[in-house]
Amino acid sequence: MAATPLLLLPGLLNDARVWDPLIHAAAPHRLIVVGQTHTADNVTDLAAQAAASMPDGPFAVAGFSLGGYVALELCRQLGERIAGVALIDTSARADTAEARQNRERMIAALQSGQSTFAATLASFPAKLFHPDHADDRRLVQLLEGMARSTGQPGFIRQQTAAMTRQDRRDVLPTLRCPALVLCGMDDQVTPPERSQEMADLLGGDVALVTVPAAGHMATLEQPQAVVPPFLRWLQQVDAR
Repeated sequence: MAATPLLLLPGLLNDARVWDPLIHAAAPHRLIVVGQTHTADNVTDLAAQAAASMPDGPFAVAGFSLGGYVALELCRQLGERIAGVALIDTSARADTAEARQNRERMIAALQSGQSTFAATLASFPAKLFHPDHADDRRLVQLLEGMARSTGQPGFIRQQTAAMTRQDRRDVLPTLRCPALVLCGMDDQVTPPERSQEMADLLGGDVALVTVPAAGHMATLEQPQAVVPPFLRWLQQVDAR
């Protein structure tokens, strides 16, 4: 059974490290490419860049948070090549007006000097992690390290891409491949009802997993609960 190439798309303020537990579990014997989500200010271009990084033929794609928005756009662009899709702590909906305004205010504060990148980042652990993990020094330092690699310009591009994305719920029913939808039970950013909605729209060969004691960063907060369903999904993809 050949191992299907796998594209991993990180979320806001993340780099490849957000996928480390899953990369270690899925490798070796599989081509794994980690795309970038901070190099363009719209999901259309980010999806095109990610597609260009993959070899010809079918591949599986997994998107976390912002990476999930890019993954859905990739499915819209190249649906016939998508051998499997995993949507982790994300949503198929466009931003609400309130969410767009919050992003616009954050960008304006950074660009005007009213706020610093470091001060902005300081507010994120409480939003992203489950309360039990918000003060976990290892996780907070990991998030800070990934944020530094993204940088303020990359962060602004990511926020712009997120707030200008289109609703992609219409893409989900068109997909004919194994799917995994997974989220933290206490995700404040993309709550479980968004995952339930995506699973309902996907129908067919889809697994819906809700991870206890995890917020938005389920892959890092509870890797032992995320890895098994992820590997089962890859096995389904490879078996097709």
